[in-house]
Amino acid sequence: MTVDNVEKFLYNQQSWMPKRYSFIEIIAITNHFGDKLGQGGFGSVYKGQLLNGTLVAVKVLANSKFNGEEFINEVSTIGRIHHTNVVRLLGFCSEGSKRSLVYEYMPNGSLDRHIFSKKGNDQAFGWERLHKIALGTARGIEYLHNGCDVCILHFDIKPHNILLDHNFIPKVADFGLAKFHPKENDFICMSATRGTIGYIAPELISRNFGIVSCKSDVYSFGMLLLEMAGGRRNSFAKATRSSKAYFPSWVYDQMIKGGDLELRNVSEIEGVIARKLCIIGLWCIQMKATDRPSITKVVEMLEGSIDDLQMPPKPCFASSSSKQSSIREIQSDSSTEMLESESIEECSNDDTYDV
Repeated sequence: MTVDNVEKFLYNQQSWMPKRYSFIEIIAITNHFGDKLGQGGFGSVYKGQLLNGTLVAVKVLANSKFNGEEFINEVSTIGRIHHTNVVRLLGFCSEGSKRSLVYEYMPNGSLDRHIFSKKGNDQAFGWERLHKIALGTARGIEYLHNGCDVCILHFDIKPHNILLDHNFIPKVADFGLAKFHPKENDFICMSATRGTIGYIAPELISRNFGIVSCKSDVYSFGMLLLEMAGGRRNSFAKATRSSKAYFPSWVYDQMIKGGDLELRNVSEIEGVIARKLCIIGLWCIQMKATDRPSITKVVEMLEGSIDDLQMPPKPCFASSSSKQSSIREIQSDSSTEMLESESIEECSNDDTYDV
């Protein structure tokens, strides 16, 4: 998308958009980009402060890593959303190839920094807080699917894109891959696969698994839930036992056998929360989209009692060999890793794979 097309879009939508800043103002807000918070394929993020004292996070986009369409996605999606569980876009800058996005500042960073930082089985968060974060994230996704004028599919739900405010309230962030479609449609037409390895729904790789729909975000959320429960990435090559290399497969077998989740120093209530997150996560990652619950149902499951939950059928877990033969990993133009594939092979229940 050309610079002219971006400018045309911004002009036509200026009535509802957040504040537009000049690049000179961005330099001032970030104090000459003096406090860098992080960096990704999209560019860099800096801490800043507005004239009224409000702290912000400024995403400065790299020219070659964030194209015009993705920029418009981010501005048009977040710019019109006001929900406690969706990150708020306060402003933006677009001067030729210089583009920046100004968000509310999230002092506790992204979820992945917390759930993947623990040692052994000691949770960085308490289980009740984990449950609240899971529920808040689900509510944010539900708002995207059902609460806006159009249905917004995120397509990149993962711990890195869930930000935490000063009270650890979760906010869904990073809408560079988002797609919109009318609510009356049950599916969305797509010409290219999008998402992040480890979280991408099977139907985004091969339509043999179903149509691309809101259930694609549900799959990604299920993977996120299991990582929250396990306190580690689902695929873990350094697992001491090969049976634990792929956590979703291991946790399903444990729960079917009636075994524990090898949690230490947890109360009965905390153990219930852990099992609850796992059961819901396993429902969400069913291979066929039609077998997964809607995000609205997921919210109900998280709010309800574990006694009302049944174990789902065992999801089909891709093996390392089939994965390598059917999926080609590429680097996308945004901050995420993308997948392209013609098909994905059927897999046995006992296979594991490493990302």
